Amino acid sequence: MTQRILVVDDETQITRVLRAALSAQRYDVRTANDPQEALRIFEEWLPDLIITDLMMPEISGVDLCREIRKKSRTPILVLSVRDQERAKVDALDAGADDYVTKPFSVQELLARVRAHLRRAPERVTDAAIDAGDFHIDPAAHTVTVLGRAVHLTPREFDLLILLARNPGKVLTHRVLLTSVWGAQSAQQPEYLRVFVGQLRKKLQAESPKEYIQTEPWVGYRFLPDGSTD
Repeated sequence: MTQRILVVDDETQITRVLRAALSAQRYDVRTANDPQEALRIFEEWLPDLIITDLMMPEISGVDLCREIRKKSRTPILVLSVRDQERAKVDALDAGADDYVTKPFSVQELLARVRAHLRRAPERVTDAAIDAGDFHIDPAAHTVTVLGRAVHLTPREFDLLILLARNPGKVLTHRVLLTSVWGAQSAQQPEYLRVFVGQLRKKLQAESPKEYIQTEPWVGYRFLPDGSTD
């Protein structure tokens, strides 16, 4: 079955370029010029992946991510200009899985699309994890820390699962990036830093302990019992 991609951007030049590039790869593509139209298409058409701009009139791409996440775990890739760091973080918090900075390479975007579409059906295994302060249920997509629920985006959840399945071990930047985002992200440790920072903030909102330790220039270590050092 041909995979469906919904492109949302108020700039017609962007939607035209992306439609052409994605259609050339034999994806079924529809476009929307605003989030309201995108939500209508989403409900009717059920795309396999959504690519959306962040800054649009009336309803932002962040709001669109939030609305989609109420209904679906469909992968969402957001487009942003270089100086929209706060907007990127807001989008990730709202449920976006990935972002590409404008101006972007079409080849890089296509690689990210392929990676997300490959991962979408498999996600994480269903075996629950009980370790230290954590109970993680992949099937229900729930996390509790010291008995309190923590709400994570799909990508943050996948990152936590990978760390939690390897407690006490240092997972390198490359391993984390390629396992969670795909091989095309292996050389982007700053990309991982954003997600780890968001994940840490959410976990430490429930406990002052440090659950994810940084190993400088190497990677990250998960401590399910936490550290107060």
